[in-house]
Amino acid sequence: MHFVRQPSSTCNFRANMILLPALWMLGMLTKRQTLKGRFTIAAKHHITIAEIYETELVDIEKAIAHYEQSADYYKGEESNSSANKCLLKVAAYAAQLEQYQKAIEIYEQVGANTMDNPLLKYSAKDYFFKAALCHFIVDELNAKLALEKYEEMFPAFTDSRECKLLKKLLEAHEEQNSEAYTEAVKEFDSISRLDQWLTTMLLRIKKSIQGDGEGDGDLK
Repeated sequence: MHFVRQPSSTCNFRANMILLPALWMLGMLTKRQTLKGRFTIAAKHHITIAEIYETELVDIEKAIAHYEQSADYYKGEESNSSANKCLLKVAAYAAQLEQYQKAIEIYEQVGANTMDNPLLKYSAKDYFFKAALCHFIVDELNAKLALEKYEEMFPAFTDSRECKLLKKLLEAHEEQNSEAYTEAVKEFDSISRLDQWLTTMLLRIKKSIQGDGEGDGDLK
């Protein structure tokens, strides 16, 4: 996943000369496939367009829109696995853009869809974990209530390292103990390496402990 950055002048020039015409052509192809009822092909085109906005033009809002459209087409064709992949992209970027409720709804939806699937249920804990972190950024009580709901929905979540971490973080936050918070994150990271998205969300929560965004802005 790419975090938002500002495109350079070189990137802008390349976009005007190469990428924008390519996007126009892809858009036309997508419309033709849609009119012909070939929604799976149209969905793939939307992913290609989303990836261009995501990596080349760095327009995350437009990338989100195309991932959402792709997910809708895949759902219509009952390609739920492909739809979920697109939705998870949307959720990750929505949280990055502080659209937490949107991210929560997607993570909960995908988690609920996968928790009863023998091949996918292991991933459900990750989706509920991410949904809980988004709740946590908004409000500690929301996170507590969400955690209880996820444990009830998916009992296997209770024994996961993610759930145990959330409980430690909630306790540290309630006590306004940034050291305990950091120690819990370090312990988790020593076994399951944190990616950039998780690190960003955990830092946002930690700032609410330190007050007004003060502190070293680190989890180590």
